[in-house]
Amino acid sequence: MKTDLARILSVSGQHGLFLYIAAARNGAIAENLGTKKRVAFDMKSRITTLADIAIFTSSGEMKLQEVFGKLHEALGEEDAPSSKSSESEIKALFAKAVPDYDPDRFYLSHMKKVVDWYNDLKANASLEFMTDEDRQAEAEAEGAEAEEEVKDGDSANA
Repeated sequence: MKTDLARILSVSGQHGLFLYIAAARNGAIAENLGTKKRVAFDMKSRITTLADIAIFTSSGEMKLQEVFGKLHEALGEEDAPSSKSSESEIKALFAKAVPDYDPDRFYLSHMKKVVDWYNDLKANASLEFMTDEDRQAEAEAEGAEAEEEVKDGDSANA
């Protein structure tokens, strides 16, 4: 099953990634990808979807989905080095996978987050990602299902 990065959340101050489950009265309910434990985040939590994150390159910005794809090409089926790995090992990986990253604006701390997220997704989700077309097709299918349910309900009431 493809991973929808628009539903994968990074929450400031929390370790790991979360899968968006539903809106709560005053925030969001999400499930930790690793532990499967559900958590409610309030409106004060700084929540970002991975689909909204990009890294700086010499030619502009590169969406995280594309970065994960390039890391997967460079690593094959191996895990990325841990964020505890040496600075040179992490920088060498990004130099190989995304050679045009901007070292003046894409720092080692950012690289560590990206490799942690990559390993988390690899272990607990999929590195095959939904595209905008996939999301649109899914929304249309859900809309058709809802329409069918309404028709079934109307014929049952007649």
